[in-house]
Amino acid sequence: MHFTLQKSEIAKKSSVKITGSKSESNRLLLLQALYPEFKLENVSNSDDSNLMTNALSSKSEIVDIHHAGTAMRFLTAYFSIQEGRETVLTGSKRMKERPIKILVEALQELGAEISYEENEGFPPIRISGKKLIKNKVSLKANVSSQYISALLLIGSKLENGIELTLEGEITSVPYIKMTLSLLDEIGFNTSFEHNIISVKPNTAQLKSKLLTVESDWSSASYYYSIAALSDVGTEITLSSYKQNSLQGDSALVEIYKHFGVSTVYNKNKITLKKEVSSLEQLSLDLKDAPDIAQTIAVTCFALGIPCDLVGLHTLKIKETDRLVALKTEIEKLGGEVEITDKSLYLKASKDINSMVSIATYNDHRMAMAFAPLALKTSLIVEDAMVVSKSYPTFYDDLESLGFEITK
Repeated sequence: MHFTLQKSEIAKKSSVKITGSKSESNRLLLLQALYPEFKLENVSNSDDSNLMTNALSSKSEIVDIHHAGTAMRFLTAYFSIQEGRETVLTGSKRMKERPIKILVEALQELGAEISYEENEGFPPIRISGKKLIKNKVSLKANVSSQYISALLLIGSKLENGIELTLEGEITSVPYIKMTLSLLDEIGFNTSFEHNIISVKPNTAQLKSKLLTVESDWSSASYYYSIAALSDVGTEITLSSYKQNSLQGDSALVEIYKHFGVSTVYNKNKITLKKEVSSLEQLSLDLKDAPDIAQTIAVTCFALGIPCDLVGLHTLKIKETDRLVALKTEIEKLGGEVEITDKSLYLKASKDINSMVSIATYNDHRMAMAFAPLALKTSLIVEDAMVVSKSYPTFYDDLESLGFEITK
């Protein structure tokens, strides 16, 4: 279903409540499956988190997680320690093109029994759950942090815990620290020193506890973009957010200062305020927050500001090759983009083509990153409800701000 976003103006003051972080929710859902003693509130209502919930409660041999990359990685580790259970973990056509070999080999090194059903190194995979005794494994540090988190999340359930040695420069450190902080909050013993991360085996009875999931900073990024494209004096209030967030995408607070967007914290809410900006060019290393690269690139394009974004090597193995997708769609709109396998350079452009149809490539972030452009020009978003993967109420929330959307 295609949606048309007419050129719009938004209210000077508005507010939006955003659902729980998908990243935090999926980690905590897996830990809750391992340790039912604790309860969760403000869990993400995203497709990915719903798929995660359903997979964890499924009794079927075949578990299909569709486009949910996080679920594929986390569940590969989870099912590998479900003693006596045979599971075939599969997904969409795109999921079958996304590599899983590094994680599978790490689990096999720990003693897991995992084999490939179709193509070597890719889903679907067959997992024979068993008790894992070994506890030491090494893997390259520049791989998706989800591989690392998947191993850490099951670490406390292993008889001897787990010790990971990361080789080379570590990517997406905030996501690894998020996993460790959640483990610490529950009561597990973790450490991260130099390139060695460890989780000690759990030996104590856990106390019942209620954990509240912080709202999603990745989802907040689209409102930072909207604020940046709005008139000076515009204010957008979002909830529920913490000033000492575990989420790497909270880097938005500092990044969007460049665009004249300040962030004011008040209890569990943040207010984005648009102020005067004199930004002429933007250079950023996004290796710790690659999921907001699309939002930032579109913000720069909309404002006619050249940008040089690096640290983007993980974007090629997401829902689509996000670097190629960004180049294709921005150039349709009249921009000029150069990409490598880990960077994007956007040249300054003055005009934006109107009523361009934006392809979304089964990628929720493509749809949401381009939507703020409706403050500058009318556009069409193809397969618009792909946003349900992480943010099902996205368009309703945009309409509450004043966006004119024909569904």
